[in-house]
Amino acid sequence: MLSLDKIFNAQTVLRDIVRPTNVVRAHGIAEHCKLYLKPECLQNTGSFKVRGSAYKIAMLSEEEKAKGVVACSAGNHAQGVALAASKNGIKSVICLPDSAPISKVEATKGFGAEVCLVNGCYDDAYNKALELRDSEGYTFVHPFDDENVIAGQGTIALEIMNELDDIDAIICAIGGGGLISGIAYTIKQIRPSIKVYGVQVAGAPSMYNSIKAGEIQCLAGVSTIADGIAVKKPGDNTFDLISKYVDDIALVTDDEVCSAILALIEKQKMVAEGAGAAAVAAAMFEKFPIKGKKVVSVVSGGNIDVTSLSRVIDRGLMKAGRKSKLIIELIDKPGQLVDVSRIIAECGGNVTGVLHERGETTSINGCYLRIEMETRDHEHVQYITKTLRDAGFKIIEGI
Repeated sequence: MLSLDKIFNAQTVLRDIVRPTNVVRAHGIAEHCKLYLKPECLQNTGSFKVRGSAYKIAMLSEEEKAKGVVACSAGNHAQGVALAASKNGIKSVICLPDSAPISKVEATKGFGAEVCLVNGCYDDAYNKALELRDSEGYTFVHPFDDENVIAGQGTIALEIMNELDDIDAIICAIGGGGLISGIAYTIKQIRPSIKVYGVQVAGAPSMYNSIKAGEIQCLAGVSTIADGIAVKKPGDNTFDLISKYVDDIALVTDDEVCSAILALIEKQKMVAEGAGAAAVAAAMFEKFPIKGKKVVSVVSGGNIDVTSLSRVIDRGLMKAGRKSKLIIELIDKPGQLVDVSRIIAECGGNVTGVLHERGETTSINGCYLRIEMETRDHEHVQYITKTLRDAGFKIIEGI
């Protein structure tokens, strides 16, 4: 059974494996509250997952260690198991969905694991790992629904309370629920007045739906940039713990997550993956009653695929009104582009892209002008759009 003794024991066992990730004050991200970040994105494997997997492996019997371990993961748990197994001289086989970022696959191999790519999502990798457990005799290291794994994650709460003794709330992302289960259980045993809030993305709301329904729900599919928390079905243990100890769960959109990733890069010089930024997005967009409160968001991981980072940043810029597009219908005659560019410049916008195309317009001499701009915010976009309309230009679409 999960207990405080087990979580304190995990803290001792992990002392030589886990990197200290000191809480930092975050300015300019969520000004309505006093926001602090627990940067698990700076962990040895780039994620909190190493805590639970390392403690689980440390608790194995000598016979279990001799046979080796198998695990399934979207990427972060994989690296934690691989590192912990290597440190103990244990063979590890990791099943990953073939959609996992290449960076996570290569990092897992780099920590010494044998990687088995599985067609589908996390749940398909999970089923393959169980097959290998049964056929090869490996010990299965569950990514979240295991008391030792949950105890390892609970050490995060001990560290937060050791640094900040007067916080009002902790926010963390939920995939399968291991992270928030460990944190919530620990917090409620020691400081039950502290609120614990969970966050899922709208494209993968398995725990959110389950808690609302009062029973475990399985999603038909998941779709989100936050691949680390794209889980179809919560765990039995985590569902019970979250039902009992978590105060509320909210959903964030992919666009809100992208905005949080962008804010962390710009304001904190911190790189977070989608799952890692979800808790920050919840604070930014006030998903919980935290106005004026002292809040810690757990930045659970930073293993974002660099090839997708630019797309994520673009979505964050669009969400914040920092990047925008206009489609303008013009009469195809000299000087039109000059006038449009001049007005945008006078309004303080910066044109970054122009596409001129003829099409089926209301006038036989008409054309379309697609403009990409750098802007300050949504109000700035509206100001530019109004100024262009006042000058007689026909705005077909604004994004």
